[in-house]
Amino acid sequence: MKKLIAALLAFAMLFSLCACGGTNDDNKTNDETRVVTDTCGREVTIPETVKSVICVGVGSLRFTTYMDALDLLVGVEENELGVGAQKPFAYLHQDVWEKLPQTGNNGETYDEQIISANPDVIIAQMDKATADAYQQKTGIPVVTIPMVEGILDDAVFDMINLLGEVYGKQDRAKELTDYLTAMKQDIADRVAKVDKDKAPSVYVSGVSFKGAHGFEGTEAGYAPLAALQGNNIADATGKSGAFDMDIEQVLKVDPDYIFVDTSNLDLVKQQYAENPAFYNSLTAVKENRVFSQISFRFCATNVELALADMYYMATVIYPEAFADVDPVAKANEIFKMFLGADDFYSTLNEAGYSFGPVDITK
Repeated sequence: MKKLIAALLAFAMLFSLCACGGTNDDNKTNDETRVVTDTCGREVTIPETVKSVICVGVGSLRFTTYMDALDLLVGVEENELGVGAQKPFAYLHQDVWEKLPQTGNNGETYDEQIISANPDVIIAQMDKATADAYQQKTGIPVVTIPMVEGILDDAVFDMINLLGEVYGKQDRAKELTDYLTAMKQDIADRVAKVDKDKAPSVYVSGVSFKGAHGFEGTEAGYAPLAALQGNNIADATGKSGAFDMDIEQVLKVDPDYIFVDTSNLDLVKQQYAENPAFYNSLTAVKENRVFSQISFRFCATNVELALADMYYMATVIYPEAFADVDPVAKANEIFKMFLGADDFYSTLNEAGYSFGPVDITK
């Protein structure tokens, strides 16, 4: 009798194990994984379905927002809290950030909090060695991302497609890349109509880098102007990136148009007040050809702001080719695509960031 009971119990246990071990594609376990190749060329094993992430460093949270993937976040960096409208992706989601634990600050990782949050994946702006070491330290997969400084270049597309793969949001990635591809073609078609021999010269001033800069602050390869194949006088200096340009050299070239970053407009006006004779010698100042650019750099490039700047600048320097473009309407279209926000331009305008002529004399 005891042997019979034991046999029945063994059979029951075997049946139970078989029932629990049945396969069902709709109920994947945490053991199911896949491999993605990150920006550093690292092959990283991640869960088949990523359900939670931590973003570390420049660009990771910004593009996660663009990807409509905020529901995956289980932590946020401190520097994303309390920001203004000039950092739109963070400004619009303060209510989300406030509910999340703080897991870092501007690239600095709070290891204990990250391990406690236990995300499926860490999305990080890191080099290969740092990513390998941090993955080993935490036991959490680390996927590295590209640094994005431009607006229509490969890095933007690479970032979107990589996050689309990691997050399982390929449809959203296609929506964004299709939009950017169409925009690229639109710009190319319009610029092709411009006589390059008659293209106006342009100087962009008040560009911030490592702090605020006045009229001398400019940038070679300034993204909105570069996308328009514009004649940026800073490019002719042989320098790259943001730098302080000799203002006497600006006067010597005497650009047809001057643009001022709105974040540093007050500083440029102060400089004018201190030396009006110099600035009044510039043809663009004398003939009221000074215009604004909304600052698009806040811990790297806010792509949506840079794209809006690009279209506004185009309507100014290439008026015939872009005659049918309403820069405010175009900006709101871009903001809607990237941020899901309606009429965000009004929010920027109320905060002191807008498109239009600039009078540095007042």
